[in-house]
Amino acid sequence: MQFSDILGQDYIKNHLVKSATLGRIPHAQLFIGPEGCGTLAMAIAYSQFVLCTNIGNENSGGNESCNLKFQTLSHPDMHFIYPNVTNDDVKTKPKSADFIRDWREFVIENPYGSLFDWYKHLGVQNKQGEIRVEDAQDILKSLALKSYEGGYKIMIVWMADKMNISASNKLLKLLEEPPEKTLFLLISENEEDIIQTIRSRCQVLHFGALPETVITKALKEKYFLDDSSASKVAHQAQGNYNKAMHIVNNDTDELPFEKWFVDWVRAAFRAKGNAAAIQDLISWSEEIAGLGREGQKQFLNYCIVMFRQALLYNYETKSLVYVEPKVENFSIAKFAPFVNGNNISLIFTELSDAIYHIERNGNAKIILTDLSIKLTRLIHKK
Repeated sequence: MQFSDILGQDYIKNHLVKSATLGRIPHAQLFIGPEGCGTLAMAIAYSQFVLCTNIGNENSGGNESCNLKFQTLSHPDMHFIYPNVTNDDVKTKPKSADFIRDWREFVIENPYGSLFDWYKHLGVQNKQGEIRVEDAQDILKSLALKSYEGGYKIMIVWMADKMNISASNKLLKLLEEPPEKTLFLLISENEEDIIQTIRSRCQVLHFGALPETVITKALKEKYFLDDSSASKVAHQAQGNYNKAMHIVNNDTDELPFEKWFVDWVRAAFRAKGNAAAIQDLISWSEEIAGLGREGQKQFLNYCIVMFRQALLYNYETKSLVYVEPKVENFSIAKFAPFVNGNNISLIFTELSDAIYHIERNGNAKIILTDLSIKLTRLIHKK
């Protein structure tokens, strides 16, 4: 993975190249950006640039053997830490090293993949992964050794906001007193979920969502789409190249999400003055509760997007509306009048609170039923 392989983010590429060329490499950097913007790809390209001393032209300098190691993500001085969970093979105390083969396959296949994609790759998308203290201990062991090739040792921590408290505290000690020629690259989509003491010891780089023009060009080159199709997909992706690829490959999870969302808001609308409809909401809550926690969070985030799209349509900013529902007799135009300035803030708060409680292992059925009953009141608020 080289800088030339990464979509957009030219300002950050130039900054990283310039700092590395001048020898001004901060020992800890935090890459913050939304899903599909290329934070992980950038971290790998930066690591390759530093470890292979690809100064100037990335393919010059006689470092072909070093560059080849990055094609399989097997350079001995580059290490990865990422969220993981127990499965059929690893019953207790899982750590990143237990899944390194799966990780390399996943990243090589799609360096823009999401956390949910990673769980799907492992076949454990119903569980919530985390980075545990066992991983932090592995970091200590790896960085205590000398580098294989005499240069930097690089530790990439993907989804660093998934570190538990014990792991965060161990990593904090390393960041305070880092070994010589060690580079930490932390990656996250949620800066506020990383403890302040770690954030304060990192140079923070913020990545933006990718422009539609960049995604359009990439889709045309990779999938040979025509201009119109590529532009339409890029608009729907909203700066997320990973989502764009899912749309093109027709493997997005949003089709059942869309049906569940429509069933939910229709039942909530009927429930006012109709006790029988409450049973529909309870049945709906039971169905969504069966998804597993990661699936539930994915769906509730999808609901937030749908309500936001309806609000934009209601406020006559239709150029920003990209959702095209496929459920029969449902459209954003029909739904939009029920989403307005008087209820959107409350709806957003309730959805966010539901995600928060599910993430902290609350009873999903109770959380979703409570959310549904609240929606019956909010959906009618003028």
